[in-house]
Amino acid sequence: MTALEFKGVVKDYRGLRPLRVADLSIVVHERVALAGLDVPAAEVFINLATGAGVPDQGQVRVMGEPTTAITEADAWLTSLDTFGIVSHRAVLLDAMTVAQNIAMSFSLSIEPIPSGTRAQVDALAAATDITPEELERQAGAVSGAARMRVHLARALALEPKVLVLEHPTISVERSDVRTLAASIVRATSDRAIAVLALTDDEALAKGLGGRRLKLNAATGGTENWGRVSFFRFLKK
Repeated sequence: MTALEFKGVVKDYRGLRPLRVADLSIVVHERVALAGLDVPAAEVFINLATGAGVPDQGQVRVMGEPTTAITEADAWLTSLDTFGIVSHRAVLLDAMTVAQNIAMSFSLSIEPIPSGTRAQVDALAAATDITPEELERQAGAVSGAARMRVHLARALALEPKVLVLEHPTISVERSDVRTLAASIVRATSDRAIAVLALTDDEALAKGLGGRRLKLNAATGGTENWGRVSFFRFLKK
């Protein structure tokens, strides 16, 4: 089933040019890395995907339904449960432990974390490769990769159908990118979920092991990322 589809989309966001996505579709159980969106454009893309904004032209569909059909606030809030967002813009409470930050996905009662919630936290931590030691450390004291794993755990907490990773390696050490990619693959491979990484990080894209696409900002078209330059070389 197609989880997310952009068709003929144009959105003016007062950048150098409008965001254009001519034809992009991602199915459940698929991982796609999409390059060519800078930080502002990636934010606009996510707003369109989640229905927080609507395109000036074209259509965005989520699980087969157009986002323009969402006309009430309650319906939009319900539709947001379809998505898990992993973003460098998301906030963690640095003075709280990693476990407490994950627990807040389920309850605001975190001192102490209720036993049932703690079991959910531990399961998510194990799924995303957060170590028991990291769980008990303050979120502000762990590495950039560990913080992204916390965001990943929180994004997966409510069993979304679409996981969007927004430039997730901006604050991650280069030596940690491949292992972070492996964690994302392990955490999502057994879930009925579509994974879309908005990233120009080739190491992350390769590590995810799915389709790699590059968006042409002028036309909105996509091409295979990592193969085009090789074929161009052969033609010289």
